[in-house]
Amino acid sequence: MPVNKRSKYRGSRTCGGGTHKNRRGAGNRGGRGRAGHRDHRFSHYLLKGDVHNGKHGFVNKNPSAVDAVDVGDIDQMADALVASGNAEMDGDTIVIDAGQIGIDKILGGGQVTKKMNISAVSFTDRARQKIEGNGGQALDA
Repeated sequence: MPVNKRSKYRGSRTCGGGTHKNRRGAGNRGGRGRAGHRDHRFSHYLLKGDVHNGKHGFVNKNPSAVDAVDVGDIDQMADALVASGNAEMDGDTIVIDAGQIGIDKILGGGQVTKKMNISAVSFTDRARQKIEGNGGQALDA
């Protein structure tokens, strides 16, 4: 009985690799490295959580995070903001400082039912129209 594989396979043409055609290139093993990770080796890479299906878009190297909220959401939160002390009542008008509650920009989504004076860094045109259309003011901070 041979002690090691080298002497075990002496005299053999294929050294335990099947037919001599199997040792040619990487075709017998389905490619080298990550080849086929989306095709014939998909399930192996899926179980590892390592499937990447292409690239889309780009990644901004210097992102600027803007905390934005719809004006309709602020309208719904207005009573709770007054109760918690983050907003004030001035007659029938609710005065809100958006920077104080961590909001940079006011977007125009939703409906405005209350009269509000909101001060923020920036407003969209639609948000400004909705606030002023209901008798409030959109103030740039």
